[in-house]
Amino acid sequence: MAEKKTVDVQGSLLNVVDVGSGVPVVLGGSYLWDAEMWAPQVKALSSQYRVIVPELWGHGQSGAMPADTSSVRDVARQHLQLLDALGVERCAIVGLSMGGMWGAELALMAPDRVSALVLMGTSLAAEPANTRVSYFAMLDAIEQYGAVPEPVIVAAVPLFFSATVGSRHPELLGLLAARLRAWDPARLVDSVVPLGRMIFGRRNALDELSALAMPALIATGADDSARSPAEGHAMAERIGCEFVEIPQAGHIASLEAPETVNRILSDFLAQHAASPSRTEG
Repeated sequence: MAEKKTVDVQGSLLNVVDVGSGVPVVLGGSYLWDAEMWAPQVKALSSQYRVIVPELWGHGQSGAMPADTSSVRDVARQHLQLLDALGVERCAIVGLSMGGMWGAELALMAPDRVSALVLMGTSLAAEPANTRVSYFAMLDAIEQYGAVPEPVIVAAVPLFFSATVGSRHPELLGLLAARLRAWDPARLVDSVVPLGRMIFGRRNALDELSALAMPALIATGADDSARSPAEGHAMAERIGCEFVEIPQAGHIASLEAPETVNRILSDFLAQHAASPSRTEG
């Protein structure tokens, strides 16, 4: 059974689902989603691994983002502090979207803490200028309105799914829309909007990925309109690792194609989750 914990990180409380035992596997989630986006993977993996699912600042039951947080790298450092607090010396990281951004930054700054790395539906390149302008306009509207305005919900929800999700998983569209409408206004202002500006104003770390030596895998939904398969290919080329395109999936492939994602992760982690550190051989 999943255990929820709150861990003090830099004076704020980060909510964490912690279930199972064995080699730790951290599942880093997407912006605007809570731990439930990983529910199928927690169920599939927790019989073999200790599965840890932190919720982003201002998301789910996590508290406000610490005031001195100014970049994705800061968020990565905070997750290193979380690992310390949980007694996790080394782990595999599976990061989707924002979770992949901070997961890769953590792997770059502390490679001996990461046994294996899976980056899903993410990009370590800087945000393209056209989408950066669009996303910042949405964030400005949220900040001004003190809630997520309906036009932003209409524009944002489809970005997370394939065009055919309505015929296969229609509940996902309503789930996200309802969550956006119900968001705590205080958390939107102190955490969600500034976190979004960090994500879409992130640095270009693409060329640095060639320094990663741990086993890695890149996976992107074939129909991901937020982070394209081409962006996934670019990261895989830098790292020199396999790229997998997930059929019939958009951005939140963990929910839209759970069986495929479970298979991909189970196969990869079975081979690499307990890989020795570089100091061990």
